[in-house]
Amino acid sequence: MSSSDIFIGEIIGTAVLILLGGGVVAAVVLKRSKAQNAGWVAITFGWGFAVMTAVYMTGSLSGAHLNPAVTVGIALKDGDWSQVPYYFAGQLLGAMIGAALVWIAYYGHFQAHLTDPETASKPAVEGPGPVLGIFSTGPEIRNVWQNLATEIIGTLVLVLAVLTQGLNDDGKGLNVLGGLIVAFVVVGIGLSLGGPTGYAINPARDLGPRIVHALLPLPNKGGSDWGYAWIPVVGPLIGGAAAAGIYSLAFAG
Repeated sequence: MSSSDIFIGEIIGTAVLILLGGGVVAAVVLKRSKAQNAGWVAITFGWGFAVMTAVYMTGSLSGAHLNPAVTVGIALKDGDWSQVPYYFAGQLLGAMIGAALVWIAYYGHFQAHLTDPETASKPAVEGPGPVLGIFSTGPEIRNVWQNLATEIIGTLVLVLAVLTQGLNDDGKGLNVLGGLIVAFVVVGIGLSLGGPTGYAINPARDLGPRIVHALLPLPNKGGSDWGYAWIPVVGPLIGGAAAAGIYSLAFAG
């Protein structure tokens, strides 16, 4: 895979991932959405289908990492870091594009939700805004070490699943069956480990849309919770590295 293929593939794949994943959260959260209050199960399966769609769409182009933690895990496994900057750049840019597309698709609903008297009467200027959860994650109970540990554990499961079940013959990305397996792993992580923090398990998935939330001209949007933002970046990177370590110790021949 060339550097340009990797960069373009990761932009497209991560944009689709966030468009469909963030889109299901918007559908469930925003007022006057036909899917409003559909619940956590809808969100977890929506994210799983988002992963599957993005992987099958761009796997042949970039290997469909779509996640810096996956890229780190594969780089540590192979000892090859030459393409990592292209993966990281494509993933972050793609996540930002996907988040902007969610805003466009639900533009009227964002306006209706944020100008509703009940929402507008509770501005959260310093803390998380009322629609921040559509763009990025946040904890239900703020405990730095628990929140960090939750992200590490969830990402470790994800990346270990990628390394043991999902790679193609050259070991650089997900194969056809691996895309399906990893999609269901993401659903499982959401159902089992998503409760404490919202399971970012992907630095680009959280940071890119958080930047977009900070930039968008949304009325009464509140803060972007930058004090928490490092946890869904650092935690998944540690989890991806830990998964590579476990893989090397237990599975590598």
